[in-house]
Amino acid sequence: MLGTTVLIPTSLVPQMGGGNEEKAKVIQTLLFVAGLNTLLQSLFGTRLPAVMGGSYTFVPSTISIILAGRFSNYSGDPVEKFKRTMRAIQGSLIVASTLQIVLGFSGLWRNVTRFLSPLSVVPLISLVGFGLYEFGFPGVAKCVEIGLPQLVIIVFISQYLPHVIKRGKNIFDRFAVIFSVVIVWIYAHLLTVGGAYNDAAPKTQASCRTDRAGLIDAAPWIRVPWPFQWGAPSFDAGEAFAMMMASFVALVESTGAFFAVARYASATPMPPSVLSRGVGWQGVGILLSGLFGTVNGTSVSVENAGLLALTRVGSRRVVQISAGFMIFFSVLGKFGAVFASIPAPIVAALYCLFFAYVGAGGLSFLQFCNLNSFRVKFILGFSIFIGLSVPQYFNEYTAINGFGPVHTSGRWFNDMVNVPFSSEPFVAGCVAFFLDNTLHKKDGQVRKDRGRHWWDKFWSFKGDTRSEEFYSLPFNLNKYFPSV
Repeated sequence: MLGTTVLIPTSLVPQMGGGNEEKAKVIQTLLFVAGLNTLLQSLFGTRLPAVMGGSYTFVPSTISIILAGRFSNYSGDPVEKFKRTMRAIQGSLIVASTLQIVLGFSGLWRNVTRFLSPLSVVPLISLVGFGLYEFGFPGVAKCVEIGLPQLVIIVFISQYLPHVIKRGKNIFDRFAVIFSVVIVWIYAHLLTVGGAYNDAAPKTQASCRTDRAGLIDAAPWIRVPWPFQWGAPSFDAGEAFAMMMASFVALVESTGAFFAVARYASATPMPPSVLSRGVGWQGVGILLSGLFGTVNGTSVSVENAGLLALTRVGSRRVVQISAGFMIFFSVLGKFGAVFASIPAPIVAALYCLFFAYVGAGGLSFLQFCNLNSFRVKFILGFSIFIGLSVPQYFNEYTAINGFGPVHTSGRWFNDMVNVPFSSEPFVAGCVAFFLDNTLHKKDGQVRKDRGRHWWDKFWSFKGDTRSEEFYSLPFNLNKYFPSV
């Protein structure tokens, strides 16, 4: 979890005018809300072992709120500026959460996902993993002497050691992350203490040092986050619309991530009604993020979907217990801050493995499709290519010019267009979904080619007895909230 939980506030809070103390509080709040949302999702949502956490999808819309002109006159009082900006972000998140709550609980999203087939989820899921490639090795390279050993050691422990030492086979799978992170973290700490970075550039110090950022000093010993801790949220219609669009993009990405989680947890394919229920609870998660003020929305944590594949532990109970740990560490501020001092390249090296697994999980759905069919090849190739190519243009344009290809005077409108087209899984998923459902699908052979007949029996909740076992609600709630 640490990647998104620490990196997002670390980059956003200083821009908002907050110092180390505010940063520590925001990281705590984000971890606390992530724990709550994970519990809600695994108890009442899809009931999959999916961890809910911060999402990079919301960052562009958040940054355009931070840069809004109306906060510039607080430059004399940075903490006041931070609070005002935070309240504006909270307001737009609270409004944006209604989109997912309505789509999920009304069953509208169920009606959309009914049209998915193994073919159309391949580009969506594989780019949910592979589309995050810019957070992989570029992050490792920020401090190569720490990131690269981490990457090599984790691949060695998880893939090679089980073959060398036969006895502890499961131990290496399950604890590869913990073993490798501890080894490299100690090594990084020795480098820091030994003074390897004393004269290094500030950027290198920020990436490599283990004692960075004064977070541990600034973090309070015990602090329970509470709703509206920064004051009453303020609302702005344009910003709320921009955040709604980000929320919709996160919804599409999470749909892919849910499929990957179901696949790696060895569950049956999700009935659309269950997916819709999960989306509704994810909306509740965004609402909680808005109420507590986490600076960010909520979506399925992609790295934890990859972790299921690495550890081969797909148990719901494990995820619920770890959600308890998240809440525990977020209340005990100093402990959380110690974990937050893990150098970012270590996390980026883990991403290289986790995101790769999620991408491969998407590709594994190809076994249900007929790869000899030219229709399948066209939809697959075209959607993945466009899904990589369009965001590449949008991201490159933004990096060079400082604004996206769509730049009118309405910032919120720009975000509504630029954010969706900068997301690889969103573009690829939409293109694949559209083509798969419009290209002459009346034909019986086409139905077989796209793999729909494999999923038919899972498409209603009662179609397969195992759906009951994986997805039915606890405390006999299915009586009152039946899944269709």
